[in-house]
Parts: sequence; structure tokens; C-alpha cells
Amino acid sequence: MFDHYQEVSGEPADEAERLDRALTDRDWTVPAPGSVASRFRAPSGDLAVVSLGDPAHPRVVLVPGVSGSKEDFVLMLPVLAAGGYFVQSFDMAGQYQSGSAGPAKGKRYDYDLFVNDLIAFLDDGAPAHVLGYSFAGTVAMLTLVRRPDLVRSLTLLATPPEPGNGFRGVRGLGPYTFLTGGRIGAALMTWGIRSNQNHVPPLRLDFVRMRFDFTSRRSMEDIIRLMKRAPDVRDAVAASPVPKLVAVGSHDLWPTELHRQFADRIGARLVVYPTGHSPCETAPNQLSRDMLALFASANLAN
Repeated sequence: MFDHYQEVSGEPADEAERLDRALTDRDWTVPAPGSVASRFRAPSGDLAVVSLGDPAHPRVVLVPGVSGSKEDFVLMLPVLAAGGYFVQSFDMAGQYQSGSAGPAKGKRYDYDLFVNDLIAFLDDGAPAHVLGYSFAGTVAMLTLVRRPDLVRSLTLLATPPEPGNGFRGVRGLGPYTFLTGGRIGAALMTWGIRSNQNHVPPLRLDFVRMRFDFTSRRSMEDIIRLMKRAPDVRDAVAASPVPKLVAVGSHDLWPTELHRQFADRIGARLVVYPTGHSPCETAPNQLSRDMLALFASANLAN
């Protein structure tokens, strides 16, 4: 989804920040060295998966959001794997290389479809530290509530911070989002990404434009509709004892204060990076650093 690339001045606080500042554009179709591509038979259909690390190590599952894909985490996989974890990500149903997965004929993509897919993926291996990015953060919260035995820690990356119409708090446009349905919302999102309203580098832009050729427009429209009626599971998530992290960019779609209120409500630590909606792309080393600290706290709790 949308991001904001910017220059950051001053001395870096640590090595992770230094590495993030040194990032350059790359070919996003090139996988992380040593990673393995596979397919997983989920309830909705075949999902494209990438894995890196020793399968005997503790498991991490990174779930991308609407119009996104597993490649959004390509810079994080090596860092988390080097930290001693088996890291996996998959394209959600209808997205990129999972574009053919979806509901039965005549049905729509709904929360149950995405939650059931994630539960099946987690159930197929060991319980995992789960990251949900944007819309997938809501899916991850629902999964935690439904199957707490499968989730060792929860990271919510740029997740809509309010239930109901999750777009109502978006900077600038929030008060007007009740006027748009799924079709118009998906069209606006596609236009914003294709026209590079966020000024992403050329190779990243080539990749996200290409990805639309495989992503189901119907899935995007249905997800926009779902994001306008997100269930309120904040109290149930707060009641879970697993460690939680809310990670956002200071220029995210939603104001930082809304994310702060959300993190406080669910009992999560809040981290804010000097970037936009996609810290997994623009601050991957800092996000991985903070996730590894979260995993360590989960290990101590166990």
C-alpha cells in the first residue's frame, strides 16, 4: 500500500537505523538469498509461500495486506532468520501469486475466508510469532482471538487503529470515506499506487504496478468493504497474554495519536519509524530489531 520516502538527518541511533538509511532501490522480484518458494493448499485455494531459515527453529509468519505480497518482507526475512527463526510469508487469497484463490462462485471474500486461511497455515506447522500488515493486522487479531494456541506474539504493522469504518481516521480523507464503496475505494487505491503518488523508487514502482496484473480486483473491492466494517476485538486482544507490538511510520495513513490510543487499548508497545505506511520496505532492519525483542519477551514469558 501507500508509503512515504524521506530523508532523515542526524546521527543514526543504532546499526539497524544506519542500515535502513543506506537502503537503495532493488529488483523486488529477486527473492532473499537461500529462501524457498512453495505453495500451500489453504481452504480458499493455493497460496504462494516463501520461507527462509531452519524449519526446526521457532516460527515467524508475516502476512501482507491488500494489494501487497510476500515480497514486501524480502528485506526482513534474512534479518529474522539470522536471529534464529524460521520465517515464512504468503500472498493472501486474491493477491499477486495467490490471485486465483478465493471464495466459492457467487460468494465474496470475507473475514472468515482470510482467517480460516491463516489458521490453516499456522496449524500446518508450529505456533508462530505473527505479523499482520495493514488489513492483515485485523485478520491476525481475529486469528489470535479464535485460535490463541497458534500465536506466540502479535505484531500489528500499520493496522487500521479503529473498528467499524477503519478509514474514518485517515489523514485528510477520513471524514469523506463513508461516501465510497468497495469499487471506488479499490479504484482510488489502484490509481494512487500506479500513478506513484507516494514517490517510491523506480524499481519498486515497476514491481507494484506489475503485481496488479495478477491481483484480483474483486478481492481488493471486497477487502475495502471489509475494512469499512472491521469487528471490534480490542478487548479480546487486550485480554490475551501474548506480547504485542504496534509498529507504524510517522507519516502513516492514520495519525500517530490514533495508533497510540490503539496500542494502549490492546496493551501493546508502540514503535514509530520516520517513514510512511510500509516500514517493512523502508525501515526493515529497525522493524526486525523490535520484533526480535518482542520474540525474546515471549520466550521469557514461556
